[in-house]
Amino acid sequence: MGTVIVQVDAFAREPFEGNPAGVCLLAEEREAAWMQSVAAEMNLSETAFVRRRADGSFSLRWFTPRCEVDLCGHATLAAAHVLWEIELLQRWETAVFHTRGGTLTAVRRGEWTQLDFPAIPFEQVEPQRNLERALGVAARSVVKTQFGYLVEVESAAVVRAMAPNLAALRRIAGEMHIVTATSDLAEYDIVSRVFAPAIGIDEDPVTGSAHCCLGPYWRGRTGGDDFAAFQASARGGAVVVRVRGDRVLLEGQALTVIRGELFP
Repeated sequence: MGTVIVQVDAFAREPFEGNPAGVCLLAEEREAAWMQSVAAEMNLSETAFVRRRADGSFSLRWFTPRCEVDLCGHATLAAAHVLWEIELLQRWETAVFHTRGGTLTAVRRGEWTQLDFPAIPFEQVEPQRNLERALGVAARSVVKTQFGYLVEVESAAVVRAMAPNLAALRRIAGEMHIVTATSDLAEYDIVSRVFAPAIGIDEDPVTGSAHCCLGPYWRGRTGGDDFAAFQASARGGAVVVRVRGDRVLLEGQALTVIRGELFP
């Protein structure tokens, strides 16, 4: 029998929305080179590799088609969804993941899953012409995070209309750059788009880890703690963001679209 591998649309309310993630369930530890090859074969923004530990918690690693990453929201949501769906965990049980980004948890909230992630700190910096030119926008505010830059622009219309120069953006330090504005839709507070060409993802459809920056940023701008967020990629996806001290709770839905076996 091969290794179970599942494709899940995360931060999605319907199939073919949100961000597709691979979830590979490991019976034993596998070498990083093998996991990298599987992620390249899946050719999704991230593939999660999940292995149950003796204490009932799980080891979790994430790979893009090009490299391993330190933090990933949508593939964590996908992994928890699969564990509940195939009953490695009961729906009332908390999924506990040990990752390069620390210990993360996921719990069911009806049809939604709530992830407990670290808040990502940032520092205000001056707008940079090369960054603005690469993104094709005029910045209202720019902050720097451990991942790259977060840029606030004038309106949601600007966010939606962006057509960045990806080759130029690839030359700017940082693995992920976020552009955001207040929402133009009544059901959402903020909108964003996320570009990560340096790690092989030109535009990420819906990015949980980006909202670990967006939540604290918009709390500083508005004084609020809870935000309904929409990532305005071609697929699009909704994330509820709740800032709680040095943690951010991310809520979203997920659907399985493909289930199979991996034989190598």
